[in-house]
Amino acid sequence: MTSQIIAGLLLSEAVLPKSLSQVLMSQDNVQLLGTFGEFGYTFFVFLSGVKMDMSMVTRVGSKACYLAIISILVPMLYAVSSIVLFSNNQEELTTILYLLPLFYMTSFPVIHCLLTELKILNSELGRLARSTTIIADFLSFFSGLGVIFALDATKGAPAAFSSELVTVNQTCLCAIVVVFLVSMRLIPEGFNKFSLMVIYVLGLSVPHGPPLGSALVEKFECMASGLFLPIFVTTCSMRLQKLTPDFKNEMVKSMQKMHKHDAYALSLILRSKGVIELAAYTFMSDGKMLSPEVFLAGLTFVAFSASIVPVLVRQFYAPTRKYAGYQIRKTMDAKLDTELQIAACIHVPNNVTSVINMLNIFYSTRETPLAVNVLHLVKLNGVAAPVFLSHQKRCKSVTGYWYSENVILSFKKFEGNHFGAVTMNAFTAICPPELMHDDICILALDKLASLIVLPFHRTWYIDGSLESEDHIIRNLNLKVLEKAPCSIGILIDHGSIRRPIYSDALTDSYHNVAMPFFGGNDDREALTLAKRMARNHKVRLTVAQFIAKSKGEVEVDWEIILDSEVLRDAKSNEYINYINHVVKDGHETVKIIHSMVNEFDLIIVGRRYNIEDPQTSGLKEWSEFPETGITGDLLASKDLTGKCSVLAVQQQHIN
Repeated sequence: MTSQIIAGLLLSEAVLPKSLSQVLMSQDNVQLLGTFGEFGYTFFVFLSGVKMDMSMVTRVGSKACYLAIISILVPMLYAVSSIVLFSNNQEELTTILYLLPLFYMTSFPVIHCLLTELKILNSELGRLARSTTIIADFLSFFSGLGVIFALDATKGAPAAFSSELVTVNQTCLCAIVVVFLVSMRLIPEGFNKFSLMVIYVLGLSVPHGPPLGSALVEKFECMASGLFLPIFVTTCSMRLQKLTPDFKNEMVKSMQKMHKHDAYALSLILRSKGVIELAAYTFMSDGKMLSPEVFLAGLTFVAFSASIVPVLVRQFYAPTRKYAGYQIRKTMDAKLDTELQIAACIHVPNNVTSVINMLNIFYSTRETPLAVNVLHLVKLNGVAAPVFLSHQKRCKSVTGYWYSENVILSFKKFEGNHFGAVTMNAFTAICPPELMHDDICILALDKLASLIVLPFHRTWYIDGSLESEDHIIRNLNLKVLEKAPCSIGILIDHGSIRRPIYSDALTDSYHNVAMPFFGGNDDREALTLAKRMARNHKVRLTVAQFIAKSKGEVEVDWEIILDSEVLRDAKSNEYINYINHVVKDGHETVKIIHSMVNEFDLIIVGRRYNIEDPQTSGLKEWSEFPETGITGDLLASKDLTGKCSVLAVQQQHIN
């Protein structure tokens, strides 16, 4: 928005020569641009109402309510006291009272846009700011109405809003649905100044989310926010008449006495200003309520807020600080007689089958229990605020349950088949894809998970041919790999473990599992998982160690000692088949890895990112998916004809 304000400023009378500005701001141009701009702003207000979930008002916590009351009450009292002290006459006091709500109001659409821009919409701070803003927005709304009604009652309210707006509003709403046009025509002429409030309420009356809310947002938001709203912002600053304020003006003096914002991230967010406040200043200026000096001050204030607040918030707040002092959890540290916490992510129905069959291979008994925290990730348009639901605490009627009903039922059945050995908790996260990694990491942190299971971005048909490829999921996986507070496993399902998902110990089927071992943290983590699976008497585990053909003495370092320690029981355990392959380069490794594809149902590999040794020399340049590592990439190739599924494991290294 700052660049749009500057563009309008450069085209204003305050900068351009008067002769040129008169041509640009001719009657026809003003009418055309004004109509487009007001159309865009009206649509923005309406869609903000459509995306708003009214039920969130009843779900915010007491902390958010207290913050909302304080964020409105304290600046309101300060502003009122300043106005009483520094205003000289009744006419000036009336005008300042109209400006009063702009200084303490907290606008949900503005805060939502700021949080989205900062990519902290569903972070811990973002959730608190969003909940606080919802309550503060309603308090601001009703206090603003109170000011208007009070001034109307005393006959002191000037015509702040042009009646032309109503025509624009009717045209806007008529393009969406006829009932809005009918509603607008029923509004009495005396309520024209409330037309934008009516628009917002009409937006709130539209059910958020699919089908109607999502369809409206998906079809019209790009046009409104990408085209018409920038025109509105630019035309607002084009109204500027001069750049030099008159500091003798009493209203400017009173504004200089307003309080300074707190230098903390939350207060900066709650006090940020945007297009809502800019529109109010513009409409008041058009209604001759504001002098050019005050309009300049208001425009400067909004531009400063839109420019500086995001920078300061980034300095004061980093979502990853929540992990400070948190010990990164690994499956290597999890004792067999304690519950192993796993966070499993689900995008599409095929993921349910893949994850459940992989979990079936884990050795879960009453003595070695498994806790599965299932997170169904839903991309949803038409909702302003991300939603995170725990299905243990909410009833079926709550929004979000029906999106995840099949997922919940499938995992509940899996839990029942392993009664006493598996505990299942189901969650739904409805948010933009670029923010999903925060929900995944926060869930893993809160549940003290040792492993996050992520579906691979490619899916295959049962015959092994490539079905689809989703780059949004791939970007999500990369973000989780970077920020997760525990180990991560990317599950690549080629179709081999898509057997009936509720096979249990009563069946005679065996799971053939392999673990190619090269060495390093990730391989040791992967081997730990594989050895846990090997405790299941229905699992036949093969550990294949790849050893470089020596060309002289090999220096023994700490990594080699750790590798030898974790391999010791694999070599001596009668339930594990240990073999070793001596290879001279990556070409020989590829041949052996590809030969394993048709022999095993599941292959567990370490990611070993940016690690290259003689056993994998020459393979890094051909790696297509670094998130799975060199070995995982070999097994994730779309040219691979086998149906073996792969779990690529990374032991997290965040300090």
